[in-house]
Amino acid sequence: MILSKVLAESLRQAWAQLMGNKLRTFLSLLGISIGIFCIIGVLSAVQSLQDNVSGSLAKLGDDVVYIDKWPWKDNSDDWWEYFQRPYPDHDDYEALKENLATASIVSYWTVPGERTLKYNNQAVEGGYLFVTSYELDRIFNVEIDRGRYWSTAEYRNGMDKILLGNMLATELFGPINPIGKTIKMSGRKYEVIGTLAPAGDDLINPLDFDDAILVTYNNAARFINLRNRNQYGGTVAVKAKPGVEMDRLQDDIRGIVRAQRQLRPREEDNFALNELSMTADALGNFFGVLNIIGFVIGGFSIIVGAISVANIMFVSVKERTSLIGVKKALGARQYVILTEFLTESVILCIIGGLIGLVMVVGITSIINQFLPGFQISLSLVYAIIGVVLSAVVGILAGAIPALLAARMDPVEAMRS
Repeated sequence: MILSKVLAESLRQAWAQLMGNKLRTFLSLLGISIGIFCIIGVLSAVQSLQDNVSGSLAKLGDDVVYIDKWPWKDNSDDWWEYFQRPYPDHDDYEALKENLATASIVSYWTVPGERTLKYNNQAVEGGYLFVTSYELDRIFNVEIDRGRYWSTAEYRNGMDKILLGNMLATELFGPINPIGKTIKMSGRKYEVIGTLAPAGDDLINPLDFDDAILVTYNNAARFINLRNRNQYGGTVAVKAKPGVEMDRLQDDIRGIVRAQRQLRPREEDNFALNELSMTADALGNFFGVLNIIGFVIGGFSIIVGAISVANIMFVSVKERTSLIGVKKALGARQYVILTEFLTESVILCIIGGLIGLVMVVGITSIINQFLPGFQISLSLVYAIIGVVLSAVVGILAGAIPALLAARMDPVEAMRS
């Protein structure tokens, strides 16, 4: 009963503070609002960015090992050592495919550069040639929009069959269905047998084949010197069999590749084994720094806001000194006065926090309109964090004024 009366009185006094001097109260609560906006806004943005990037990188597969010349980590200190390494080539791919029992899929690709495509009088430049082994569609779940993938016979015989990225096919053919059409590339004629599905609107898309010209390795090897592994680069991807641990898979890969490259026992690896987890760890550290920055910026704003709210509460105590004296003379205990002023302070800060959350929703809605590929959302958890944080600030800001009011001598208070 007493608590309900205290809460009702605190609500009334908080409303009186808001209505009594709107400008002063607004400016005082602005620091709380900006602080909550900075903290919750940054947390929401970073979490949304992390989800977007993680979802995009997940397409690479968390059970896939990528054999490359360069490691997916900071390599500035050993740059020259990595630079001198050879790129993975088709021989590495063949050795792994024949000998690696712990792999379900082994794939290889290289990108020899840009090519120009011609169809009748239409020409499109800037498409990048993507030379690949037959397993590409299974290791990356490549989606075919129209047409089909290569057959095993077409791949084995190196037939002049080609797959085009969605954007490239649209630029070259327009509204015409490209399937079955013959195009020219580097003086050779190719039949278009399929187009790939659009890459989508992800902020980061590691598998963007929109501008890709896909041909098989057996076909490209006829007119490009792919044996020179350092001219065009190359990557081998190995997908683990179900139940095989990644450490075991890496050990098996290392042994086969070292044997293929005839490395002596004491020689170090001249290749890197990369996993998606390496990128995830680096991104986790980066996003952690962004969260800290948001807390620091928001923390300073909240400190300023807390001081402003404390000032309001000191003024409130000053204005109600006589009333406090009367209440204590009539038997009100210290905890009642303390609870009343603390509740009032908390209510004021929560109002400021709610304003900050409304600002987050408004700003994120505007950003989402202009960035369809990157949607920021305010989760219920972060909204609750904002309200709880506001309440904590209210307790800290109102603690000293509330203690001052609770310890007043009733006789002295009534005389003031």
